[in-house]
Parts: sequence; C-alpha cells; structure tokens
Amino acid sequence: MKKISLDRFWYRPAPPPGWLRPLSSLYGSVSADLARNRKAAAVHLPIPVIVVGNITVGGTGKTPFVLWLVERLRAQGWRPGVISRGYGGCSPEYPLRVSATTDPAWAGDEPALIARRLDVPVAVAPDRVAAARLLLDAGEVNILVTDDGLQHYRLARDIEICVIDGSRGLGNGALLPAGPLREPPARLREVDLVVVNGGGWREDGVATLDMSLCTTKALPLAGGEPRPLSAFAGGKVHAVAGIGNPERFFASLRGAGIEVIPHPFPDHHRYTEIDLAFDGGLPLLMTEKDAVKCGALARPNHWFVPAQAVIAAEGAALVQQLLDQLPHASD
Repeated sequence: MKKISLDRFWYRPAPPPGWLRPLSSLYGSVSADLARNRKAAAVHLPIPVIVVGNITVGGTGKTPFVLWLVERLRAQGWRPGVISRGYGGCSPEYPLRVSATTDPAWAGDEPALIARRLDVPVAVAPDRVAAARLLLDAGEVNILVTDDGLQHYRLARDIEICVIDGSRGLGNGALLPAGPLREPPARLREVDLVVVNGGGWREDGVATLDMSLCTTKALPLAGGEPRPLSAFAGGKVHAVAGIGNPERFFASLRGAGIEVIPHPFPDHHRYTEIDLAFDGGLPLLMTEKDAVKCGALARPNHWFVPAQAVIAAEGAALVQQLLDQLPHASD
C-alpha cells in the first residue's frame, strides 16, 4: 500500500517539499546524460518500431491503447509483434517468448494479458533490442510495437506515442523522487502524439487525442459465459484492482450503477488466496490485468472486466497519419 500513498503525495495539488527538489535535479541530470549516450548508440532495426510509453510512473492506460493499435495494424495488413521489458516478471532466461500459457510471474502482467487477448507474437526482455531480435529471427513480424519503453533509448524508434492519465495529468510536475515524472514535461513536445486517457488534460504545443476505456461485460474467472456489466447494477460488489490508478477501475464500475467496496492493491501485486477472501458471498470484480494472475484462485463469484480502448474518428485519423508515413513491407 506504500506506493498508493506515494502516488497520492505526487498527485495532490501542492508543490513538492523543498528538501526533495535537489534529488529531482540530480535525477534529471543523470537521466538526461544516460539518454544522450543511449541515443548516440541506438540500434536501428530493419522494420518500423512504434513505442507506446509514458513520462510518469504508474499506469496510464498504455496497454489498452497497444491492444487497439495492434488490432488496427493487423487490419491494415501489417504483421505486428509486441515487445516489452516485462515489468513485474522474472524469467529464468531472456529474451522470453510469451504465449497465452506463459506464467505472468515470468512474463509480467501486461505481456501476459496481450498474449492472451490477441493472437500476436510477444517477447520480453530488459533489453528491448534482444526481445525485438527474438521476434525478427522468427520471421513472423514486419512491425514492432513496444508496450512501455519511451525511456529505453537503446532501441531506435520511428514513432513515439505517450499516454497520459487525463484525470491525474503530470501530477505536481516534478521529476522523481519529488514527483511522478520520469522525464521533464518538455519531453511531450518531442513525441509524435500524446493519448489522453479519459480526456481533460491539454498542453499548448502538444499534439493530443482523447481515449476512453469502455467496460461492458464481465467474464467468470473460472471460465464460462460472460455477463453484461449491467447485470451487476443496483447491487454491491467487492472490487479488486492492482493497477497504477485503481480508482479509475472503481469509478468505471460506479458509472455502471454498481455499489463498490474497493480493494486497491499496489501495481503488479502478486495475489494470494487471503487477498481475495471477503465475507458475505458478494460478487468480486477485478481488472483483466489482475485476472491473468488469479486463475488458480478462481471462485464461482469471481469475475474480471476487460477494458476496450475507444478512440473517436478524428483521433484515429491522427494515428493513421503517422502510420501512413511508415515504409510498409511488401511481404
């Protein structure tokens, strides 16, 4: 729970304490030097690379956008693959090819979710170049999307897309550890596009589009037929979320008319049976990211709620303008 408290500290409407500011300056200086060195030695791959990331610590909605983007690429005839660091996972060896049956404890939550949701090649490694080469050597892909990795400058990229949580924005605007920023706000003027999850946030000189997350159904964790989320309206549920911004999930359930008993957990939390042991026999709803780790803990009243990215036509057109600039492989 400590991380959740830290998030609240970073995102409250107050400047950071003065004693933390020198540490932020040191962090900014060191990270800028590392970025310059890595950019100078960046590895260029023979196929296009699209990086989807953020400049803040914690979840912003990157993975739903990656899912949307991969599906769009595939519909246009591309053969996309997804690479990631695999944060939260610890594999015996890297790079790791991720399938629908790979343990999230090895692959990380988001890569496991992507592999289960989409029939698409996925690979993880702390070195994204190694993950990319694993998929390239297999000859299955002609474009790569990296889920996170905006600051992984060793991998050259053709398109940079940054995702921001519209309700939290850039927090107090300070670099780590005084605030949630991995890079200064000016970095947003260098990326090709900023996707604002939930709308609301805007900054002059930054190309943006709005994205919303649509939750319309719940699937039984133990397997079986889905139910419309509206079937839970008017009732009370336990809601579990181990994501960067748990309140976003709880708010989506309340918006569906559901009375929520919230149970926030730290991002990438590894669940045990006692974590999900609640009295009263009420339904338990969790995010899809949590569900990939909780299959062995499934009970008949456990459900997960997948989220779909929704982007209006004008926003999709901005993405398409970027894709149209890429060299499309003839094969």
